[in-house]
Amino acid sequence: MDDNNKQRLNKFLALQLGISRRQADDLIASGKVTLNSQKAELGARFLPTDDIKIGEKQVSTTAETYTYLLLNKPKNFVCSRKRQGDNETIYEILPKQFHNLKPVGRLDKDSSGLLILTNDGDFAFQMTHPKFYKIKQYIVELSEPLQPLHQQMISDFGIDLPDGPSKLTLESLDDSRKKWKVVMSEGRNRQIRRTFLALGYDVTYLHRTNFGAYILPEDLGLGEYILVDKK
Repeated sequence: MDDNNKQRLNKFLALQLGISRRQADDLIASGKVTLNSQKAELGARFLPTDDIKIGEKQVSTTAETYTYLLLNKPKNFVCSRKRQGDNETIYEILPKQFHNLKPVGRLDKDSSGLLILTNDGDFAFQMTHPKFYKIKQYIVELSEPLQPLHQQMISDFGIDLPDGPSKLTLESLDDSRKKWKVVMSEGRNRQIRRTFLALGYDVTYLHRTNFGAYILPEDLGLGEYILVDKK
């Protein structure tokens, strides 16, 4: 078979494992990947008839296509493959054919809304790495009315957290000053909750509506999903 029919090993592993090509290169460089019983080298190419293993695990060379799934995640579901206590996982919502997909970023157990899953590692990297500046938008409800001074502190100056300052764009959604639209480009662990908690407010509701170019359809119910195109 002509060399033109060979595929790049790092691109193939990234697709199969749902990781970035850089992570695939790191895996190859670690010596854990073998190609026809020989340690694979960076830049390696292979044919569909070749034998690929990671450690002792066989990797199928059957072609796989990229899938992009948008889920309206319900509250009390975790974004992991195993249950955490009594909390169900998002994979218990999805048919088995989508269990190879990985979340692009996460929503914590107490949060709901737009969650993208894919097997495209490069896409996931571009959606989550800070240098690509993907805007995320949430609807947030607080335990108490947000004081104007605290709104200014969050929006104009940022709140100091252990992992760095947190600055959010806020827009009030009603006269109670408890319901807010929150816009941010970062995605640190529980950042919104920790930002408000630092000023004495509990977040009682957190629902993501936008992530980059993706918008949660208004008619997509909690626990429902649709397949989407790469944007």
